[in-house]
Amino acid sequence: MAQDAPPARGARLGRVVSAHGNGFGTANGNVNSYPDGSAVSGVVLLLPSGAPHSTRRPSLLSHVYLRPLARALARAGASEGLVAHTVRYRSRGWNGPPGHLAEDATWAVEEVVRRYGDVPVCLAGYDMGARAALHAAGHPAVNSVLALAPWVPESSPGAPLEPVRQLAGRQVLIVHGTNDARTDPELSFRLAERAKKVNRSTCRFEVHSDGHALSQHRAEVIALATDFVLGAVFSRGYSRPVTDAFAAPPPLGLRMPLAAGFGRSLRG
Repeated sequence: MAQDAPPARGARLGRVVSAHGNGFGTANGNVNSYPDGSAVSGVVLLLPSGAPHSTRRPSLLSHVYLRPLARALARAGASEGLVAHTVRYRSRGWNGPPGHLAEDATWAVEEVVRRYGDVPVCLAGYDMGARAALHAAGHPAVNSVLALAPWVPESSPGAPLEPVRQLAGRQVLIVHGTNDARTDPELSFRLAERAKKVNRSTCRFEVHSDGHALSQHRAEVIALATDFVLGAVFSRGYSRPVTDAFAAPPPLGLRMPLAAGFGRSLRG
């Protein structure tokens, strides 16, 4: 499948984040296992934020933001063979259709297939990276998408709407702070409404009083993300709030409040 990858010269996968050894290592490039022989059963690709238009190198801070989530996912999923990579874009800009960041995300999925074989992949993005995750979800190896504070462009007359058909058959979770001044939470709600019509396995959580960085309730957001990713990648049960959000009809399942303290009894 790698021969069909888009031209994403300069894009690459960051080092493996795992619970093996000191938490970082290099997976065998040709087989579905670590050098120590433990199997890789699923992969989460972290997609950092970006910019609408830029050819500058990606910001280091954009990668740092996702590091706590990557470590939490790798730690929680280590016993089941989950590994995490941060995608290193060729540049920080979306740069018009079809979107360089989305192309880089698709290339990264192809690279995962080349390295690990037929394993489920979750695309987990923040801000512009969340948009890239949603766009790249149509790859057959992708079974789930986590979109944190997604950047969704304003619709304008004559301009195409953000695509949603590629989300069919995937598990999709959108998380947005209600006080986000950088990416409009109402736009992500409208996107979720459209996505729900083509994919019932779509839900959206609102983090009340939180802003774009989702920093006031960081622990709850990471717990929610971990619950979703492990449940989606390994087809195991979700916590009750996530299960209820998927099952609830719009708009209830698309405006699900993230409760304070979520994760303290995660699967209780």
